[in-house]
Amino acid sequence: MSPRSPIKLNGVVLPPQMIAAEAQHHPAATPADAFAAAARAIIVRTLLLEEANRRRVVPQAEFVAPGKRELDDEARIRALMEAAVPVPEVGENECWTYYAANTTRFRAADLFEASHILFAAHPHDTAAFKTALERAKSTIAELTQAPMRFEAIAREKSDCDSRANGGRLGHILRGELVSEFERVLYALDEGQIAPSPVKTRFGAHIVKLDARALGEILPFEYVHDQIATFLSERSWRQDVARFIEGLVATASIEGVAMIAETEVA
Repeated sequence: MSPRSPIKLNGVVLPPQMIAAEAQHHPAATPADAFAAAARAIIVRTLLLEEANRRRVVPQAEFVAPGKRELDDEARIRALMEAAVPVPEVGENECWTYYAANTTRFRAADLFEASHILFAAHPHDTAAFKTALERAKSTIAELTQAPMRFEAIAREKSDCDSRANGGRLGHILRGELVSEFERVLYALDEGQIAPSPVKTRFGAHIVKLDARALGEILPFEYVHDQIATFLSERSWRQDVARFIEGLVATASIEGVAMIAETEVA
């Protein structure tokens, strides 16, 4: 294996030991990738600190946690960014344009009320899972004749703790249940029992949709501040990337390829 070429910044070799120590903070597919990512981080941090010195930035360390202040280098980089890359203000028109183009992102969560009867079985236990499905199918046939008995049958047969409530799961927000169960809740009409068992990693379920309330689009006034913050932070991150790219472009760097998505260390 050929020796690694030295990594230099403006003619100065970065000590391999320093890069190796930094590499532990940069998980990657291979040790070589982690080493390169660490070298890039050190180069960026060095360039930022040199720029802070050139601008004679004198920061006041801030608390980052109760009883814990920033390190000197962290404070200098933060102060440099505050001076060189101010957080942009976002206008009302920009917020409205983003809202109009992304209304589905601002929909309130869908809400369900559902009940189920669970016949528990591990999915890798083929025999047990087959038995659970057969029990669920026969119970569905029974409920087809007497749907009003759902609560009583849940109390009698279900392997879920919800049996104490007649199988009722209470209020459920979209995303709170496994996807197989949730898909059925969208397909059923209110009051309907699913005609086939629903298979999940927990076993075979008989699912009944009690009620469904689809979330409405939240009004612009309600999400205005959220949009403004998002757009401002996105623009600021882009400005930071351009600022760092400018520093990298004027530096002499050997032994490692710099990438566009450079993070502030």
